[in-house]
Amino acid sequence: MNALISAPLYSRGISKLPSSVSHSSPRLCSRRLRIHANVNEVDTQTTVEESQIEEPQPESKEMKKNSTAPPPVDKDLKKVVQKTAATFAPRASTASKNPAVPGTALYTVFEVQGYASMLLGGALSFNLIFPSNEPDIWRLMGMWSIWMFTIPSLRARDCSKNEKEALNYLFLLIPLLNVIIPFFWKSFAIVWSADTIAFFAMYAWKFGWLQRTE
Repeated sequence: MNALISAPLYSRGISKLPSSVSHSSPRLCSRRLRIHANVNEVDTQTTVEESQIEEPQPESKEMKKNSTAPPPVDKDLKKVVQKTAATFAPRASTASKNPAVPGTALYTVFEVQGYASMLLGGALSFNLIFPSNEPDIWRLMGMWSIWMFTIPSLRARDCSKNEKEALNYLFLLIPLLNVIIPFFWKSFAIVWSADTIAFFAMYAWKFGWLQRTE
């Protein structure tokens, strides 16, 4: 009897054990599969994200050209001044066709004529020659002497590049001074003095006289 009673119990226990193990083992397996799946998903996501990150490409020549800084204002201003002076100035000095090269008599004549007209214009504007108590044509010519005679005479020579640039700037700057200054000081002498200061200041800038003295 004991053997008969224990046999069904033993069979029941055995029947229960596989059912519990059979119910629990899929869960363990599923958990393992899920863990592996999640790990694989993470790996795939990381690989996809890494593949989506594009490597920086080198800049093309066009982008470099566009990214470069604009040219300085000085270069553009030089072009405008040179073109304007060459168009409206009486004569521009050239290196190939100009006979007034340094060392020739024509070069010396133009140079003496330029600085002599400057001194004569100063004497006229200061009312030292043909003095008068009223404004007249002589004092007016003295005020404009640097622009009408000095600069054209010096530009007629075969001058250097720096001197030519200085004369081109002066050809455009002096008319502005002669028009603006009389609004504040109605004096021929002051206008001529301002033109003379601008003349030598432009030469000092283009030839670097101040840098050399330092």
